[in-house]
Amino acid sequence: MQTQAPYQEVVAEYARIAGRYDRKWSFYIEATMQETIARLPLGEEDRLLDVGCGTGALLYRLAAVHPATRFVGVDPVPAMLKVARRKLPSDIALHEGWAEQIPFADAQFDLVVSCSMFHYVARPLDALIEMRRVLRPGGQLVLTDWCGDYLMCRLFERYQRLRAHAHARTYRTHECA
Repeated sequence: MQTQAPYQEVVAEYARIAGRYDRKWSFYIEATMQETIARLPLGEEDRLLDVGCGTGALLYRLAAVHPATRFVGVDPVPAMLKVARRKLPSDIALHEGWAEQIPFADAQFDLVVSCSMFHYVARPLDALIEMRRVLRPGGQLVLTDWCGDYLMCRLFERYQRLRAHAHARTYRTHECA
């Protein structure tokens, strides 16, 4: 898969830190996973797609408590997927792909989840349209990300923009409604 222009920096940055990502961001990963899991109406026969699955931390946690659920992950960074493949059960399918071009047919998933990825999306409307496209009728999207309503997130966003130009944008609650 060829790296899309706006994401070359994202892929390069996460390829560089993939092996230590879980340790580096453990405090944040744990908190966002708990918030995300609390909002997932997950049934045992559901099919869930994790967009921006990274190292597979969320999929790993969900698979442990929902063994009958079919889990699939997609991420644009091969090095992150390599880490995920080492930790996840072999029945969890992982694919390289972008939020704006999800590599699945229409209406394939009961749930689409995206955790801590959306602030990197250069074309958010395209990503949301794609996530909706792969949801079955009545399916649900659960998106967890930084929220610009909070001072710490706004400060961290400024820091990220200075340090990591790949950071696209943090949204406020009213922008997502």
